[in-house]
Amino acid sequence: MEDLAGTAVRVTPERHRADEWSVVLAAGSIPHRLRLRFDGWALIVAAHDAEAAREALDAYDRENIADTADVGGDAVAPIRGAAAVGVAVGLLLIGFFAVTGTRANRSIWFERGGASAERIVAGEWWRTITALTLHVDAPHVVGNAAASVVLVWAVSHQLGPGVGLWLLLLAGAGGNALTAVAHGAHHNSVGASTAMFGAIGILAATRVVSRGRRPAARKLWMVVAASLALFALLGTSPDADLLAHLFGLLLGGVMGLATAAALPRPLRPPAQWMLAVAVPALVVGAWLRAIS
Repeated sequence: MEDLAGTAVRVTPERHRADEWSVVLAAGSIPHRLRLRFDGWALIVAAHDAEAAREALDAYDRENIADTADVGGDAVAPIRGAAAVGVAVGLLLIGFFAVTGTRANRSIWFERGGASAERIVAGEWWRTITALTLHVDAPHVVGNAAASVVLVWAVSHQLGPGVGLWLLLLAGAGGNALTAVAHGAHHNSVGASTAMFGAIGILAATRVVSRGRRPAARKLWMVVAASLALFALLGTSPDADLLAHLFGLLLGGVMGLATAAALPRPLRPPAQWMLAVAVPALVVGAWLRAIS
């Protein structure tokens, strides 16, 4: 299938599948781009790269078919509602920003809930959680809300909404805690981006170790390279809290590996939703402790 600016080697209506193919070609250093067309997402390469791209994608498909054959037929279907979880988190971040305002306003929310390194080290653990719900300004919260729609959905789809939300919260809070220890004092950060980078680490880890299988070497370096590329692209802007993003990414990866090994299959829906409800309850509890 020829395209005006190259050759479309694959087309899919699913964006996540197109992104997966994109990572495969990026790992093979094959220039490409994604284009949304009437028939779906098209993966487009230069005409002279088309054969190499198809070979790389076919090899990837064969590897996945072999992996699936090793697992057997007892996989659990994805839990419905994962997409809604990502949207809900994004809307809650925006809604809470409407209450707190910007950091420039110096409201009590930022005074009591910001990730002050000195105060966290002194024992105010709740700040590692409350800081995830605060944002500097409108572009900051909109960016994290948009990331939530994609990343929280992906983690919830992979691990279930309950397990997924807990890992995201732990990665974000843990990243803030490690950042506070590293700085010791004179550092104060806010934002959900630490948890969003935790999501990238979780997704990378669960892609490497899929339902208890041993990771293929090609998958391992390909996913690690893609995760580091995303970190470099999204997490190193002049205003970004680089250390917190890095800790979130690393913690997400470690917890993703541990979860993939500990849970051969996702928990059942009742357990997932009980865990999911407990996450906002903990966030509210942290805020009650902060303002008490």
